Amino acid sequence: MAGKLTRSNRAGWLFALPGFSLLFLFIIIPFFFAFWLSLTNQRLVSPNPTEFVGLKNYSELLRLSVLTLEPERDDAGQIVRDANGEIRYPRVRTITRSGDFPEYRGMREWFRWQSGENAKVVVASNVVFMKALTNTLTFALFIVPLQGGGALLLALLINQKLRGINAFRTIYFMPVVISIVVISLLWRFIYDGEDGLLNNILAWLTFGFFEPVDWLGKSDTALGSIIAMSAWQAVGFHMVIWLAGLQTISPTLYEAAAIEGASKWQTFRYVTWPGLRNTAILVLIVITMQAFAIFAQIDVMTNGGPLDSTQTLVFQAVERGYGRQDISGGSTISVILFVMVLMISAVQGILTRERT
Repeated sequence: MAGKLTRSNRAGWLFALPGFSLLFLFIIIPFFFAFWLSLTNQRLVSPNPTEFVGLKNYSELLRLSVLTLEPERDDAGQIVRDANGEIRYPRVRTITRSGDFPEYRGMREWFRWQSGENAKVVVASNVVFMKALTNTLTFALFIVPLQGGGALLLALLINQKLRGINAFRTIYFMPVVISIVVISLLWRFIYDGEDGLLNNILAWLTFGFFEPVDWLGKSDTALGSIIAMSAWQAVGFHMVIWLAGLQTISPTLYEAAAIEGASKWQTFRYVTWPGLRNTAILVLIVITMQAFAIFAQIDVMTNGGPLDSTQTLVFQAVERGYGRQDISGGSTISVILFVMVLMISAVQGILTRERT
């Protein structure tokens, strides 16, 4: 028995060796190489020698602080207000550029909120990176339920024995096989602010009362527009994964549920969903990894604008690493992104694993 197990394990490791070799060569080694570069000041083309800087790159990206600004007051001690009646505060740059506060030097305002008469201001050493981090998290937060839920709904709809159902499967899957660059260019025309298809449809539905919107040119609509396009583009891929999971569920379970008089919701809750638990883990992890790796849509449709409202981590890594030739900065962002995806995927696996 021991000899058979040993031979079986040896054969399994031999079959797995090519996959492990590629994983080690193209993922593990590049990660540690990127981590080493993130601890240096390496630039793509520079006459200066590379120096070890430790965690300086991480500090420059992640350093945050909160300032409390008190209102300006006149000689009588009254609060000074502007022409609109808003309270006037000292300018943040008077603090971040002052030699009296070296801990804030070089930092910029990210956002602020009101706290009584005072203003709380969050300053960051790299505001663009913080915007990219926030946008990436926002994109993932919306795209995971949209793509996962939408794909599951489509899978449930087409998992029926109906005439012509294969045509619907092909239609839903078609955007996946088309290049994301082509899809992005197509949707850029759809979102066009002057004569885009979306504006024309909305104007027709509202009998001309709808005012055209520059969907990709406004900071409050650009990211949402990219989220909607991305959810539509990849939903067919995850639909196929859900469909494969649905077809592994035994039909006898549905027959038993029908005999017991279970409703459609009860059948889904107690038969379908438990049978899709492992599929759900795969879908959630894949969508999350794809969401954090968003780049092509941003590069083609907005180039990170307007006003950095569509900056993402991968776009920032490429922009710094190759656009600015700052290899160490791009590597630092890549390491941070890798750790984030690893942690989130682990949490998803824990939350969705089967309870025993």
